[in-house]
Order: sequence, then structure tokens, then C-alpha cells
Amino acid sequence: MIHRPGYKAGDTLRLILPFLKAYGANDESIQRFSSQNLLLVPYAAEMLKNARDVMPVFIISTSYRPYIAALCDAIDFPRENTCCTELQLDKCRQTSSDGARLKTLASAVNKMPLLEWSDGATGPECLSEENRLIVTMLDEIIWKDVGNMGSGQMLQWVNPVGGVEKANAIREIVKKENASLAGVIYFGDSITDVEAFRLVRENGGVAVSFNGNGYAIREAEIAVLSPDARMIGFIANVFRQLGKDDTLIMARNWPTDQENKKVVLLTEDNREEWAEKSAAFRKTVRGEQIAQLG
Repeated sequence: MIHRPGYKAGDTLRLILPFLKAYGANDESIQRFSSQNLLLVPYAAEMLKNARDVMPVFIISTSYRPYIAALCDAIDFPRENTCCTELQLDKCRQTSSDGARLKTLASAVNKMPLLEWSDGATGPECLSEENRLIVTMLDEIIWKDVGNMGSGQMLQWVNPVGGVEKANAIREIVKKENASLAGVIYFGDSITDVEAFRLVRENGGVAVSFNGNGYAIREAEIAVLSPDARMIGFIANVFRQLGKDDTLIMARNWPTDQENKKVVLLTEDNREEWAEKSAAFRKTVRGEQIAQLG
């Protein structure tokens, strides 16, 4: 909303790192926590295994490397087929005074009301006076207080794989596989997938929102609402065998009576309607709090 120069979708993952370090997180503890708290969409592991038997499959994620390592171990997925936010938290030094200050700042942030804005908000001027004050306070904390600490170096050396970085990852994969963008089908669900959707869609591939939020629906060609991952494998296989045109035709002709497994060809006429439906369905699958994330 604020369009800060140099800021991209997914940058939250670098802004929170000094705070994680202050509370004792390290690379090993993040991977251990991830292993113990993985929440997988039903049939995700089976779908990925079956898909890998017939086509190259890659995971491009904004998540930290330790989380992706835990995920790969859990579902037997090759780590070399992943692209994510590299993290070496153990190499960053943080003084005890920085750590204490960060905990004080975290306490202050936790006492702030949650930011709220309407769906049509386009900039800071659309925020209430109270919310504009919160934004100003957060700016002071992140860009001045944390930025001026030694720990602030983490804001510079971590580059989250979100936004344009996901699109760049697709380009690198296509080059490595000696393939074309027209041969790519990409599934995403959030604001971090927008540039990847555009790249694939504009170059002849297929962009699919899977239980996506409004950002994903606005850029995708197909919307999928499903409580499990089997639909991803089905649509990917249709694309592999028949190509883009028939995949879009399949989506357009999908039976309307299947309540919990919907596939929709998105158009300018129905995009807003399905953005609302997908956002609501997303909450049933991911939970209220996680579903509200960008």
C-alpha cells in the first residue's frame, strides 16, 4: 500500500529476523520447530511424488531454508529442486544490549492495535488517523531503531524469495531444464506469487490460484478451491498432456455442482466474485489467521 522503494512482497521475513535472533532462534531450532509443526494440505506428498514421475517439479517458496529442508525431509522431495529464502542466522552476531532492546520493541509492537483498512484502500491516506500513527511508529521501530543496531545488518543480507525473485527463479529453472515458459504451469496462492503469475501467463504458460487470496486471483487464469492437493496433480497432468488451450477449456467446462472441489476459468466478469469465494474457502482450509496473510 505504501509502495516503499525497494520493498517487495515477502520482506517481512527479513524484518522479523533480528527479533527472532533476540529470542534465541537459530538455524537448527527453526528447522526443528518446522519439523514438529508442519501442516500439509492432504495428499500433498502423494501428489508431488506422482507429478515428479511424469514431469519436472519444483518448489519456489518465500519460506526460510530451514523450513524447506524440514519439508523436503518430511515428504521425500529433492532439496535441489527448491528455491527459497536462504538463511544463515547463526553467522549473525547480536549483542546482549541489542537483544534486550529488541525485546522491549517487540513488547511495544504487541500492545499496538492491529492495522485495519478497507479492501479499496490504495495508500496511507486511506487509513484512519489511528492507523497512520501506528504506521509511523512501526517505521520508527524498523527503519530507525532496528536499522541502526548492529543486528540491523540482517535487514540487508537476507533476500526473501518473493515477488520478482519468484519470477527470476522460474527463469533460471526454465533455462536449466532447457525448456520454455510456455511449458510451465505455476500454482500459487498469495501476493508473493503475483510476478510469477504474470511471467508465466504472458509467455504462454498457465497460472493457477490454489485456494488463493485476492492478490492471487487477480493475476491467475484458473482458480482452484479444494480441501486437498489432488486437484493440483490433475490439472498439471491435463496441461502436460493436452497443453494450455485444453486446460483452459477444461476449467471453463468444470461441473458447477461439485461443492468442495471447484475449478473456475477466471474472466474480468467473474474475477471479483471468485476472489471473495476463494478468500472465504481459504479460511476453511488454512484457518482464519493464516488465511488473512498476504
